[in-house]
Amino acid sequence: MISAPSPTSVILLLGLSFFLGLAFEGFFAHSDTRRPGGIRTFPMLAMAGGVLYLFDPVHFIPFTGGLLVLGGWLFVYYQRHVGEHDEQGEPSVGLVVLMLNVHAYLLGAIALALPHWIAVTVTVVAVLLLTGRDQLHNLARHVEVKEIITAGQFLILAGIILPLLPNEPVTTLTKITPRQVWLALVVVCSFSYASYLAQRYWAAAARGLWMAALGGLYSSTATTVVLARQAKAQPALMRQARAEITLATGIMYLRILAIIAIFNMVLARLLALPLVGLALAAFLICALQYRLAKPAPAAGEPQGATLLAAGANPLELGAAAIFSILFIAISLVSNWAAAAFGTSGIYSLAAIVGFTDIDPFVLNLAQGGIAAASNSALAAAILIAASSNNVLKAIYAACFAGGRATAPSAAALIVLAVAGIAMAIMIGMFRP
Repeated sequence: MISAPSPTSVILLLGLSFFLGLAFEGFFAHSDTRRPGGIRTFPMLAMAGGVLYLFDPVHFIPFTGGLLVLGGWLFVYYQRHVGEHDEQGEPSVGLVVLMLNVHAYLLGAIALALPHWIAVTVTVVAVLLLTGRDQLHNLARHVEVKEIITAGQFLILAGIILPLLPNEPVTTLTKITPRQVWLALVVVCSFSYASYLAQRYWAAAARGLWMAALGGLYSSTATTVVLARQAKAQPALMRQARAEITLATGIMYLRILAIIAIFNMVLARLLALPLVGLALAAFLICALQYRLAKPAPAAGEPQGATLLAAGANPLELGAAAIFSILFIAISLVSNWAAAAFGTSGIYSLAAIVGFTDIDPFVLNLAQGGIAAASNSALAAAILIAASSNNVLKAIYAACFAGGRATAPSAAALIVLAVAGIAMAIMIGMFRP
């Protein structure tokens, strides 16, 4: 007995097939060449596919027969028109038209048999791929081969190596497992790589506050160094650079919170108010600095692109290896410090690692790398590490720009560091 489909599924089938046909005809509206498919054909194909699926939803014999008939008709059409070209010199027929017709037919069964979000997703993606042809071709022409190789490296890191790593500790010296180490690497690389791509392929990212915001997502320390050097080289950009340095630090707080939330929501809730508060304070200081800044001349805008050259591609395997080694080393040292000196040892270590790379330390704490440490102690340690890192950036801002040039930026970073230490003390003293 054939089970009747729900009215919602039928309405979804008709609506999505109509939407697909509308996008199809809209995209080819300016072409004189007629192509199979459209605002009438696709709904009829979808209904035919849905009805044939319902006749035999187990073995799909009628449905498969209908698909073969559609394929034969498209074969005859393509055989006749495959050598033709339209007025833009593009082939009159292509695999996209073929796939959209098949998609319309399959949509009938998808809408009736699978969860609705699948039908909506595949249809919307098909429409975006159709209408975004020019933009996608332009992107393919501008993306360098090394970027494609780098993306492949990311897929190797996340899709091949990560699932193969054991999720059990390999030593009694730390609770961290090899899979946790690699997952931390993948998460940090994802944040940094998104910023890297935006800076490389989004023109607005090389100018003004956008550059600083993306730099904070990539590395607030590297951003501070680049902006301080830029301020020294171009005095006209001095005041704007001060605001951008503060903004990068504000983004750093939100980045830390986002990374912690992925691994430890309890710890993230405890740190949400302090980190968001510090970020808002940094944004307020940035707004005041930017309002007092004189507009930079147009000739200075391209200098923002120098930020990209400040750091290597975050997905390079060498950088991945260094991060993993740091992560494991910090995990071992953290457990030793906690065992030998208790909570004070964790706090002292947090102050030290702030002068290096705080990501491995933060991720180690978020993933439970220190045994028997309370969440309040972990939260306080993270705030201490971030504050220590701000002191390092204040030193960089003063040294690379020549002292007085970026003294306001250094002062703002010190203020944020003091505020972070105060919050760490409050959490450590008043939280269980």
